[in-house]
Amino acid sequence: MHSFSIEKDAFYLDGAPFRVLAGTIHYFRVPREYWRDRLLKLKHCGFNAVETYVAWNAHMPAEDAFVTDGMLDLSAYLSLAQELGLWAIVRPGPYICAEWEAGALPWWLLREDMPLRCADPKYLAKVDIYYDRLMALLKPHQITEGGNILMMQVENEYGSYGDDGEYLAYIRNGMRARGITVPLFTSDGSADFMLTGGTLPDVHKTCNFGSRAGEQMACLRRFQPDGPLMCSEYWNGWFDHWGEKHHTRAPAESAEEFDKLLALGASATAYTFHGGTNFGFMNGANCPAARDYQPTVNSYDDDALLNECGDITPKYRLFREVIAKYAPVPDGAEPASLPKASYGTVKLTQSAKLFDSLDALGEKHHTAAPATMEKLGQGCGFILYRARVKGPREENKLILQDVRDRAHVFANGEFKGIIYRNDEESAVRLRVPAEGLTLDVLVENMGRVNYGPYLRDPKGVTEGIRLGQQFLYGWDEWTLPMDDLSALKFEDGTAPFDGTPVFLRGTFDAGEEPKDTFVKLPGFKKGVIFVNGKPLSRHWEIGPQRSAYLPAPFLKKGENELVVLELDGFETPEAVLSDEMDLG
Repeated sequence: MHSFSIEKDAFYLDGAPFRVLAGTIHYFRVPREYWRDRLLKLKHCGFNAVETYVAWNAHMPAEDAFVTDGMLDLSAYLSLAQELGLWAIVRPGPYICAEWEAGALPWWLLREDMPLRCADPKYLAKVDIYYDRLMALLKPHQITEGGNILMMQVENEYGSYGDDGEYLAYIRNGMRARGITVPLFTSDGSADFMLTGGTLPDVHKTCNFGSRAGEQMACLRRFQPDGPLMCSEYWNGWFDHWGEKHHTRAPAESAEEFDKLLALGASATAYTFHGGTNFGFMNGANCPAARDYQPTVNSYDDDALLNECGDITPKYRLFREVIAKYAPVPDGAEPASLPKASYGTVKLTQSAKLFDSLDALGEKHHTAAPATMEKLGQGCGFILYRARVKGPREENKLILQDVRDRAHVFANGEFKGIIYRNDEESAVRLRVPAEGLTLDVLVENMGRVNYGPYLRDPKGVTEGIRLGQQFLYGWDEWTLPMDDLSALKFEDGTAPFDGTPVFLRGTFDAGEEPKDTFVKLPGFKKGVIFVNGKPLSRHWEIGPQRSAYLPAPFLKKGENELVVLELDGFETPEAVLSDEMDLG
């Protein structure tokens, strides 16, 4: 059986000094059928370990569930990595950041009034339930039990958020009490306040950065005078938010900085080696200020060494050259890309109105004041609020206090405007005739905050709806998770967009051997793409992302269904399935 330890001068594997060279691949962002392809490419590049977060909200979509099948079969993922000769580093959270929905904190935590990420008894009780199940899964995969896990992290970048040492100790003790015996570590940014708030005296400290390795490690040394140096996240690329430019980092510059890091004798994790995709509604958001909500796109390409669909990039080849200066790299030909297909234009020839499909898509509730998604038992998707407003009333601003995240407003079925959570004030004004009107407010959850002080991010309307100074009461709500469209009734034909949300449906033939492809929607404005009844990706004309990665394992032989929910309007009801991605 192997052994791994942290000593004053180095990491030791089986009694010999060992440099950890890891690359991040999040199993929950990659189709299970492609895990082997991505891991083999990691190994060929010269890395000796794979690093992954664990997404609490993915494994526990409901409080009484623990899902470990398909893309969430973490045990199978670790076993495959070990079969391929790779060690593993696991970062189990409970919070992971990762540009993932709520930093992987489950939506159902927000049903109760509890602070997050601190030693609050209610919150800790939820963590305990999760850890009871997760640590039992991870325990046999430790190097101490014949597995390949070398180290595990305590929480994640906690110093960027809080300073509750009691909480960090609770997480550490909870891991140990459940049979985790491998070395533990913390990882934080290399700033004094981060390393002060996010570390424990008896847990090995690492830091995260993308440049100036000497300066960053000098800061770490002030808090940890000895022990092996490690960068747990070397940021070789960056992620994208909707409405920003696509981020890239020059391959040569990224590799050069990585070289400088390894020249210090440090261990390192390339974050990310392969980013993958925030499929469906699982993207997160940054929110550094109250009116500065920044939702992340579905692609998590991250300008990584492997791109979103797993192709080797020039950055990969340069990193392999750098690693070869410090460690052996495998011989053999460079692994090939997986095949892709251009299925051409898909005509969307059927349609279904959202407002005609409410009962088919969701559950109806009634409350006096508007309730949040979480209070009504909903995680992701959309929620519709409907009320009858008495008249007459003079024209006034409609105030959603506070909307999370983007709302379409309709009066008697007529579109009146959009209210976004970043708006300084409402641009929607309503005049109510004597006979009154029916008010509809459709709210889209565009991703819960995963980083920043506004981590507690309930969705829908959180503090009421008013017309001018007067609150409106008596609301019907339809929770619309949009996780299954099988009950939708489509009719032939697609009329021009009339201002109300509509589903457009078409089919295409993927042949006997489906291949990866990319969905593009020229002429569409904003909404959601569904394939074979399941949400694949958001689309939004503001970019930067202009293609949605559709992996072959999500397709069937022969006919496949493509559905687009369009919120803001379209020109021609057609989609394009291309063999080339476009991230902006």
